Amino acid sequence: MITVDHPRYKWVALSNTTLGNLLATINSSIVLISLPAIFKGIHVNPLDAGNVSYLLWMLMGYMLVTAVLVVTLGRLGDMYGRVKIYNAGFAIFTITSIILSLDPFDGGGGALWLIGWRVLQAVGGAMLMANSAAIITDAFSAEQRGMALGVNIVSALAGSFIGLVLGGVLAEWDWRSIFWVNIPLGILGTVWAYRSLHDTGVRRPAKIDWWGNATFAIGLTAVLAAITYGIQPYGGHTMGWTNPWVLFGLIGGAAVLVAFGVIETRVAEPMFPLGLFKNIGFTSGNAANLLASVARGGLQFMLIIWLQGIWLPLHGYDYEQTPLWAGIYLVPMTIGFLAAGPLAGYLSDKFGPRLFASGGLLVMAVSFVGLLLLPGDFNYAVFATLIFINGLGGGLFAAPNTSLIMSSVPANMRGAASGMRATFQNAGQVLSIGVFFSLMVAGLADSLPGTLSSGLIGQGVPAGTADTIAQLPPVGTLFAAFLGFNPIGELLGPAVLGALPAANAANLTGLQFFPRLIAEPFHDGLVIVFWMAIAMAVVGSLLSLLRSRKVPAAATEKVDFVAHEAEIKSELSDAQALAPATAVAEPLDGAKQ
Repeated sequence: MITVDHPRYKWVALSNTTLGNLLATINSSIVLISLPAIFKGIHVNPLDAGNVSYLLWMLMGYMLVTAVLVVTLGRLGDMYGRVKIYNAGFAIFTITSIILSLDPFDGGGGALWLIGWRVLQAVGGAMLMANSAAIITDAFSAEQRGMALGVNIVSALAGSFIGLVLGGVLAEWDWRSIFWVNIPLGILGTVWAYRSLHDTGVRRPAKIDWWGNATFAIGLTAVLAAITYGIQPYGGHTMGWTNPWVLFGLIGGAAVLVAFGVIETRVAEPMFPLGLFKNIGFTSGNAANLLASVARGGLQFMLIIWLQGIWLPLHGYDYEQTPLWAGIYLVPMTIGFLAAGPLAGYLSDKFGPRLFASGGLLVMAVSFVGLLLLPGDFNYAVFATLIFINGLGGGLFAAPNTSLIMSSVPANMRGAASGMRATFQNAGQVLSIGVFFSLMVAGLADSLPGTLSSGLIGQGVPAGTADTIAQLPPVGTLFAAFLGFNPIGELLGPAVLGALPAANAANLTGLQFFPRLIAEPFHDGLVIVFWMAIAMAVVGSLLSLLRSRKVPAAATEKVDFVAHEAEIKSELSDAQALAPATAVAEPLDGAKQ
């Protein structure tokens, strides 16, 4: 067994936490690309009105739970041991993967089984994500921390794209295999973690802040769930933002989060010390992380719809094949992440992380401008180059941003800080779906009905039927493209198609009609989406510059200690507070190299 003082321990910690992070994030997207196969396997039509909730919760439930729980689980790691919480997360994640693959039900029961156990799997995933960065920060000194966090964080970001390809390949074989793949790696990672990882950071027994935990969980859940339901049509509207329950969730959730902030300033041992936000590096780093996560998440969903609904069918791919090939054609973005992330971490250790974080988001903004200028039927070489550049920008940003956030807090707060960083990142992914789907639907709502109606009538569909279909909420068309269904075939049904001339029916359900019909309205929505992403990337880049002046790497931990010495002493027991300053400062320097 390798001890903490062993020179290879830090590499063991990095390897295991990277595996844990990779598994947790792969599972946030592997289900996304496999949804058509999953719903076919449990015999549920996701496009039926009553099943849209199943679709949304299967898609967003995992991300919502991880966003809500990572701060609490990170704080528990500070109190009871980061490795202890991390190891338990690995075990929960593995066990739930086994249970998910054994779904015994069909129909709605099968969907509820998957949603419920995915929620519990997300608890395990949140335990992994909340503590992995803190474990690495404890194990590595400041001179190597950027490189180590670069490897770990880029593995997490790349995992969301690897999941797209992996899910597409496995779903072609058997939908249950997307959960089987977790089992051997999960067992290996769990046994390895329990045998090899050790806590090395500052620990302090404390009471659990029940009111803080409860208000944070309730408030954030209400807001993110309201955003989830805001995408769905309501009362004749294309979206649900006028739904009283959605408004109640948004307003009530925001009010509860305000109450959380008040509570955290009053309790002796808060779940999250809001005083950390007085540090400009911590605050601006998390704000930039949130904006980057929203922009990146929105890009991922828009590119999938663009590929599956327009480009791939135009190039001869059947709708059933488009989920797999969309993942494959997005591989250049993953390569960009993998190429830039560790390198940016290494270079930021030598030259400082601030300019890398800021420059990475500017590179992303440039790639968004390039994508904005592409036609609907683009040249793939140009598209691949632009998404590769986008991946490079994301990789340049991720590790330096994380290093700045984690180095700006005292050692005994690293678990909570890691959890807050993960909360901003995961909440950004959920927000991106609500924000960008809403922007896309708003763009489609003006032009799609008229285009769809005239196109259907031109192929012999009765005017009344064409107008009825054209007035359906655009979100249904987006979901159909997203899930690899032939939208026109689903919307018209066999009765209408059977009454048309064979040539017209074949044209309507062919690979050219729908993509060419939707290309221009989709581009109208895409313009809005990409301008918003550009704005977020630029603002995030400016926020990344709001850092303290660069100091030599060897002095970083000393600066951190001086900045937080008063806060640490106020939180430690009287005996600890009276100890010599060097006794407190040493844990801030991480484990020995």
